[in-house]
Amino acid sequence: MKQLIIAILTVCCVWTYAEDRTLRDRQQEFIDLKFGMFIHFNIPTFTNHDWPDPDADPSIFNPVKLDCSQWARAAKSAKMQYGCLTTKHHSGFCIWDTKTTAYSVMHTPFRRDIVREYADAFRREGLKVMFYYSILDTHHKLRPGFITREHIEMIKTQLTELLTNYGEIGALIIDGWDAPWSRISYEDIPFEEIYLLVKHLQPSCLLMDLNAAKYPAETLFYTDIKSYEQGAGQNISKETNRLPALSCLPLNKNWFWKKSFPVDPVKDPVALVRDNLEPFNKAYCNFILNVAPNTDGLIDDNALAALAKIGQLWRDDTPVPQLPSIESPIISSNIAKHQSVNSSWSNDAMIMDFGNDDNFRTSWQSNYEVETPWFEVDFPRNHFFNAILIYDTKQCITKYRLLCEQNGEWITIFDSVDSRKVKLHRFDRMFGGKVRIIIDESFSPPAIAEFCIYNEAR
Repeated sequence: MKQLIIAILTVCCVWTYAEDRTLRDRQQEFIDLKFGMFIHFNIPTFTNHDWPDPDADPSIFNPVKLDCSQWARAAKSAKMQYGCLTTKHHSGFCIWDTKTTAYSVMHTPFRRDIVREYADAFRREGLKVMFYYSILDTHHKLRPGFITREHIEMIKTQLTELLTNYGEIGALIIDGWDAPWSRISYEDIPFEEIYLLVKHLQPSCLLMDLNAAKYPAETLFYTDIKSYEQGAGQNISKETNRLPALSCLPLNKNWFWKKSFPVDPVKDPVALVRDNLEPFNKAYCNFILNVAPNTDGLIDDNALAALAKIGQLWRDDTPVPQLPSIESPIISSNIAKHQSVNSSWSNDAMIMDFGNDDNFRTSWQSNYEVETPWFEVDFPRNHFFNAILIYDTKQCITKYRLLCEQNGEWITIFDSVDSRKVKLHRFDRMFGGKVRIIIDESFSPPAIAEFCIYNEAR
């Protein structure tokens, strides 16, 4: 019995350590891949629009010469290590054999599971398989103001199909979530619930949300990998980035195929290698280049030539640096968002309401005459919480205290000396109605862009 108990404890300890290591290892493995192929291929391919009519007739989808092996060989010619296919884009059309909707490839003249053909073809060439999936789904009315629990269950069922029926998936790149153009918040579709489902189905699968535009570059907010869409003006700092990252760019002018693509010039392979691939790999950043198959289901000749040229130019002989120590990603809802707040005397134009407005570009700022500034969130009822994040806009706060009010008494959570711009603290779960920061030392009038409070599932 004693030996059995020791064995069980040993297994538990090993499992816990393995779980603690998994995310960091997978993040490193992802940036070690260096270069991959984004494949935008879905019903927009047949409409000449990246965002087509969400009620476009499925019968238009008929790629009669589809050859996913051609895609995989093209990726290998460029020395890419993986592919990522648009399983569902914003108009809600599914290109796999889903049981959730008739708006899918199985209800078209083509009637073949493209996700399966893609996954099989890429694996045959020794390439990793990843999926893109859109939370925004205009065909099924999954948009702001219309989201129901049935929508959430549809998403969970579709992700379960994708992460159950197609083997090991290295990463799931999610789009249309918490973006200014989609306006679907992490409360509308609960991020933590979806994230934990993905990890339950495939613990090694990275979940990437394309959300870099909104959140600071110093911390992983709602993603395992920080992403940057260059066409949307999201550019990684090659000098200061310290997070596992992904930068994406289309080889053509658009993400999905257009009638002009076979004759339009593609991006210069020399510039793609010199300005993207080589410098990104030195900055903990993987580069994913989009290639758009045409209506036949094939990659155009000019794109094939560009990929082969990249493979000739890129030597791929420099190892990727090892990631520095980083915090685990934030995946829980910010329960302080838009709650009632109070503070000591504010700068007139930067009052306390800017300190929890879910906008990292606005800030509460103390008036310069206040010797010991403070800022607090006042909940209408007591809440459990176990993490606090302070985004120190000017990176000038050096010493502070965090307190919680319980039954009319202020309890110190802890004192901190921390000069980081993003100050993230995780601690044992507490319960209270007010949470306050008292700033004891700051070398200029302090400003806080966001004071975030979380009740993490851990």
